[in-house]
Amino acid sequence: MTVYEELVERGLIAQVTDEDELKELINAGKATFYIGFDATADSLHVGHFMALCLMKRLQMAGNKPIALVGGGTTMIGDPSGRTDMRQMMTPEMINHNCECFKKQMSKFIDFSDGKAILANNADWLLDLNYVDVLREVGACFSVNRMLSAECYKQRMDREGGLTFLEFNYMIMQAYDFYKLYQTYGCQMQLGGNDQWSNMLAGTDLIRRKLGKNAYAMTITLLLNSEGKKMGKTQSGAVWLDPNKTSPFEFYQYWRNVADADVIKCLKMLTFLPLEEIKEMEKWEGSELNKAKEILAFELTKLVHSEEEAIKAQEGARALFTTGDAANMPTVELTEADLTDGAITLVDLLVKAELASSKSDARRNIEQGGVAVDGEKIEDTKATVSKDQLSGDGVVVKRGKKKFKKVVVK
Repeated sequence: MTVYEELVERGLIAQVTDEDELKELINAGKATFYIGFDATADSLHVGHFMALCLMKRLQMAGNKPIALVGGGTTMIGDPSGRTDMRQMMTPEMINHNCECFKKQMSKFIDFSDGKAILANNADWLLDLNYVDVLREVGACFSVNRMLSAECYKQRMDREGGLTFLEFNYMIMQAYDFYKLYQTYGCQMQLGGNDQWSNMLAGTDLIRRKLGKNAYAMTITLLLNSEGKKMGKTQSGAVWLDPNKTSPFEFYQYWRNVADADVIKCLKMLTFLPLEEIKEMEKWEGSELNKAKEILAFELTKLVHSEEEAIKAQEGARALFTTGDAANMPTVELTEADLTDGAITLVDLLVKAELASSKSDARRNIEQGGVAVDGEKIEDTKATVSKDQLSGDGVVVKRGKKKFKKVVVK
């Protein structure tokens, strides 16, 4: 099986341009390709995870990845998939986030000995002269065609509309591809399926300005069986930074995926052989829990190390069999969180991020889905005292699979 055939078999490819030429480049290990990462947070998240894994796969096959951090494009903000304008960020915030990205990317991509390139589009975008851009690049873009792009159309139909600032994002992304082609011989851009219009703009700019062929390939979005993006929890995104999402929480997220999603995730996200995964497709009932354990272990090992994956797996098994909370995520409260030496269970659930709001907490308590140290509590006015929270604290459980240890400093 060729590299490209395996990508197709794993369900990773959504759209491509010039498939035969693109396939030949990838299979021969001759592609220099890039994926862009706008620095909108100080950590990458599960939404970036599949892109990083794809870069790793292609690099293992001899292709050369360019990881492009968006120190420049983040100044504008990508309107794709947005119902409103992104919050403007300061240059200091963006630079800090770019540095955080570099450390995390190194776990997936080998940057040694020129095997990969780490670039920042701030190096060329921030020094551009506006009139020069209009003359050199602007003449290559049709406004009519730009407005037909889905990422713009959905914003044009909304009350707030589309700002001129965001309208320029497509031009900046296309210019990135043009610049990378000139500087590094980068012939291919990869990205999420929602980036298709921006990527085509880049291939078109290279053709118009340089008379050369360039290629685009989009990655299938990671959706669950209900059609919703994976990588979100009640408390927000699942981050790759262990300080934002602990290895235990990361492991538990994948251990708790729906039965209908586990095989798809194994194919798209792990490096296990397809033959091994196809055998798992035959598993049913309790065997699927074993498949989920394998998924959670493999992904935690990829992101956090094998040592952390073993700790997370042992912690999860111990918790579900004996209630051992040694490796469980811990929430620390302070005296300020207590009133008269206690905290209501409703407030405790919210602070522990086991409930999204007080009304959500009350509903779960009333439905019998909350327990403290193994004791089910159905009284929405129940409190937990400082004495209980001192020392080893208490284990708060919501539903069958969500646990937190809560202590007071």
